Amino acid sequence: MPHDSVAQLGVGLAAVGRPAYLTLGRDADLPADRAPAVLQARTSELLDAATALGIEYVDTARSYGRAEEFLAAWLSTTGAVPFVASKWGYRYTADWRPDATVHEVKEHTEPAFERQLAETTALLGPWLTLYQVHSLTADSPLWADRPLQHRLARLRADGVELGFSTSGPAQADAVRRGVELTVDGAPLFTSVQSTWNLLEPSAGPALAEASAAGARVVVKEGVANGRLTDRGSAADSPLAAAAQERGVGVDALALAAALAQPWCDVVLSGAVTVAQLESNAAARTLDLTAEEPTASGWVQPEEPAQYWSARSRLSWR
Repeated sequence: MPHDSVAQLGVGLAAVGRPAYLTLGRDADLPADRAPAVLQARTSELLDAATALGIEYVDTARSYGRAEEFLAAWLSTTGAVPFVASKWGYRYTADWRPDATVHEVKEHTEPAFERQLAETTALLGPWLTLYQVHSLTADSPLWADRPLQHRLARLRADGVELGFSTSGPAQADAVRRGVELTVDGAPLFTSVQSTWNLLEPSAGPALAEASAAGARVVVKEGVANGRLTDRGSAADSPLAAAAQERGVGVDALALAAALAQPWCDVVLSGAVTVAQLESNAAARTLDLTAEEPTASGWVQPEEPAQYWSARSRLSWR
């Protein structure tokens, strides 16, 4: 994908489609009553605000509780036509219980794909532009499942773009392997969504290669599940001082660092309040260079294994 335009901000629904998620402070950002109707109303409020802010990329997934359902209801009543991306490969299992032991289960098989594609299509069929494999890692059976790969290629032939997301300390390997995967001589995937932030930038070189190969690059978890926000950063930290100097929140500066990467096309906001979304959107007003965050020493990046270990210990809130 040519980078002749500035990367855009998108909105992700991972944190509003279900009653519990991994974001710091989310317990205070949402009401105690998290009935589906309450979270649907919050989702619609966020999507209305995103439209007003000119945000035209919406990210969801089958495993995000009822996020696809909430998005479909909003789309059916609005004149907005955003770029809609969803994912298959994880199944939501918490049954709307915030204290569930397991919230989602991974399954990268053809039966899981067929089942979830039917579910997604029933809700988002008229709007779905991009369908992604959720968290494609080295242990996924998809790599060796040629029938599944050919089935995915048939969906692409029907006009739905294919992509994949990554997670974990070996993201770079998954990015490279996914971009190189071909069916009948053509790349299977043309979009990749990966975690990249100032604490965990290790996938950057692989994402640059993916971009150079023509793939769309989408950044998720740009504020590290709340760690790179005013709530998660010490008030006297270099990052907080740099944000204050620019008159924005730490979240905006962290997202601006992602937007500044020359290989980046979309950076997702995981806001759960309109105020957070507006604060995130201030990232678009900042003119950073790709090297500035590192050169200025705002944050000391963590080793990937350390970062992902800390993330795995976050509690569902």
